[in-house]
Amino acid sequence: MKIHTRREFLKTTALAAASVSLAGSFASRARAAGTDRKIGFALAGLGNLSTRQLAPALQKTKYCRLTGIVTGHPAKAEQWKAQYQIPDRNIYNYDNMEQMADNPDIDVVYVVTPNALHAEHSIKAAKAGKHVLCEKPMEVSAEKCRQIIDACQQAGRQLAIGYRLHFEPNNLECIRLAREKVFGDVKIIEAGFGFPIGDPTQWRLKRDLAGGGPLMDVGIYALQATRYLTGEEPVQVSALTTVTDPVKFREVEESIVWQAKFPGGAIAFCSATYGAQGLAQFTAHAQKGWFKLDPAFNYGGIRGLRSDKQEIHLPAIDQFAAEMDDFAQCILNHEPTRVPGEEGLRDVKIMMAIYEAARTGKTVNLA
Repeated sequence: MKIHTRREFLKTTALAAASVSLAGSFASRARAAGTDRKIGFALAGLGNLSTRQLAPALQKTKYCRLTGIVTGHPAKAEQWKAQYQIPDRNIYNYDNMEQMADNPDIDVVYVVTPNALHAEHSIKAAKAGKHVLCEKPMEVSAEKCRQIIDACQQAGRQLAIGYRLHFEPNNLECIRLAREKVFGDVKIIEAGFGFPIGDPTQWRLKRDLAGGGPLMDVGIYALQATRYLTGEEPVQVSALTTVTDPVKFREVEESIVWQAKFPGGAIAFCSATYGAQGLAQFTAHAQKGWFKLDPAFNYGGIRGLRSDKQEIHLPAIDQFAAEMDDFAQCILNHEPTRVPGEEGLRDVKIMMAIYEAARTGKTVNLA
């Protein structure tokens, strides 16, 4: 996603509790594994995210290494081969992914293709005997999400979804504030993420590839925030969409707002847009105070404030490196991931309900 602020990284400050906990977890699990073996990752899809974030992050990981690529562009294959010293035997296209089954260099396929292709490529990777890390949103329908989960289970391979903020110290601190009720029960959450989208021909504006507009792309971060702050699943949603440029946004919404009610009584007001700048925050209002992150969802620069005037400003990490290192440790130690396929499936079900609410103008009840 082309948001310049999401590439700004915070300068490291004094080590804080959430970061220590995360590092300690990695270290203890590495000792438990009793091995120095690094997990080999192949990136499927060499677009902006892989080029600017994932490949550089893999160079920073402790337990992973970039060993392969999957691309439909021979020129990209040659460029990556030279830059990362990837041997010819570890370069694949989308039609021959099954040949990975005979390649011990690759343990994980990180699927970074357009949303509506995630199932196809994840299933191919699983059938080749590889673990799967799939970018969010997991897919464009609950049915396709279930197909990915079933394929990985049948292959006996782990599946994780790319929820990088589950490893980000400032977001983890806000989860602690909410769960420990530092300011009492959370009652209202405001969350939003958006940016002015550029190229009108890109796949994110094509419904058959994206599955929707900003809700599927950046809105999922706001949805996730409401879920991990409350620790609950919404029971009702209502929504409204708008389009001000019917040429550019002829297939997907330009902006969307939605409300969600949670079983514990909390209510969330959320938004996502491809038309406005400066929206990347959440605020949790509780009985005795509030806390917020602004920006909350970026690749770097995340920071916030509490109603007692204390800053939330923990050290920056490479979120993708932390995400991949954690998955590597899950594989090495035969442990479940904190971001399994079921987590991705839940988000997609809720987003489909939000779209239904916007389309019908009615409140949708969630089972």
